[in-house]
Amino acid sequence: MKYIKTLVVIFSFVLLNSCSDFLEIDPIGKSTTPVFFSDMDGIRGAVPGAYATVYEYYGEEFLLYPDVASDMLQVNTVGETSMTSQYNYSSNPEEEITAVGSIWTYAFEALANVNNIIKYQPSLLEKYPANEDELRIIKAEALFLRALIHFDLVRVYAQPYNFTADASHLGIPVLTDTPSSDDNVARNTVSEVYTQILKDLKESEEIYGDEISARSSYYATKNAVHGLLAKVYLYMEEWTNAVNYASLAITSTPLAEGDDYVNMFLYAIENDESLFKLNGKLKEPEIIDFYDYGTPLGYAGDKLIGLLNENPDDLRLQLLNEDTSGTLKYAKIDTDINDRYYNIIVLRTSEMYLIRAEANNNLDNIDLALEDIKTLQARNYQKSVSEITISENSKETLAVLIDKERSKELCFEGNRLYDLTRTKQNMIRDDNSTSTVKEVLYPNSLFVLPIPQKEVDVNSSMIQNEGY
Repeated sequence: MKYIKTLVVIFSFVLLNSCSDFLEIDPIGKSTTPVFFSDMDGIRGAVPGAYATVYEYYGEEFLLYPDVASDMLQVNTVGETSMTSQYNYSSNPEEEITAVGSIWTYAFEALANVNNIIKYQPSLLEKYPANEDELRIIKAEALFLRALIHFDLVRVYAQPYNFTADASHLGIPVLTDTPSSDDNVARNTVSEVYTQILKDLKESEEIYGDEISARSSYYATKNAVHGLLAKVYLYMEEWTNAVNYASLAITSTPLAEGDDYVNMFLYAIENDESLFKLNGKLKEPEIIDFYDYGTPLGYAGDKLIGLLNENPDDLRLQLLNEDTSGTLKYAKIDTDINDRYYNIIVLRTSEMYLIRAEANNNLDNIDLALEDIKTLQARNYQKSVSEITISENSKETLAVLIDKERSKELCFEGNRLYDLTRTKQNMIRDDNSTSTVKEVLYPNSLFVLPIPQKEVDVNSSMIQNEGY
């Protein structure tokens, strides 16, 4: 963090073309942060800027890493890609411009921007009491984003929550304010990181109260808060809370069905099943080139293709290029280039069904877990729920089924490695994998990225991850 502080001393923001367009980040010349936040126009510009900086790391290595380092993806190794080291489990702390350094840099830059919004919101609330409702929602959005960024970072640079019995192993620094250049910020425990994540999400939920937001999923609404709470509680293995919050999210946003399901990835449509998505209008992030539907660098391996082909009517096969095995989830192939949205869906209702099924299974509510899996299969196989039969009826066999369903539903969306590690599975690839590493056994220090060496060099309190 110390070495990126020069990047965040001057706050970044987005100039709005209209009330709904998030465009490019533009630095504010020589203006200082306090001056920028001295009026409503400043904070109004800062909010879309915060979303844009989150998009920046999501659209690059952050979403690629968990799939590249997992067991469902093949990577074209003819020539170097930015993800070669992660694919071959040879990440080096010196790699500043690949996943190791860039996720750290861009995520902490985004965190600094969000913290500034939260820091200056109270003074603006005092100065502009007539804007209380607007400022209240701005704070709720910023709290959600701060929780999301911490959650993202702790999954990349730390072992999963259940790695130790009390989650006392090293996490990432918890930052609720931007440290000064003289501060040597230490890593908090994973337990402390998750405590802060929950604190921010609960405060955001409290701010929203009972109101039902009509805003789109481009914004961090209460629906997004409930979705992230469900996912965080799943990782913490707090099953009852995971069920409760997943249920709230499911109630708020129905599943996408039929063509609507496929089209929510191919087009910028409003009425999809996303709880939270990042606006990608006029953006072309690295993930688009990596998963290029014609000549992808990353494509489905035999294991994933085999799972999807278990049912020839599976709707999700329409999102896989038959010739290249590449995904169409990021293709946007039929839209005008001047009005193209490379949106990134962060949380959606299908995942909430999977979260609730896994949590209920761990609570021994087998019938409830089966009900959710049947609902998803009915949608994906384009049948009615009454036509779906599932033979798995024990906790152990259902857990395997849920893992398979997560692999199929969330492929290419940046979840697989974390699903392996939090469920303490080995990473075992196809025999014909193009990687030099065919398996990594759990537990293993290689399941997390190293802290960038430049950070360790300038911060005497920063401890490197084991194995690096």
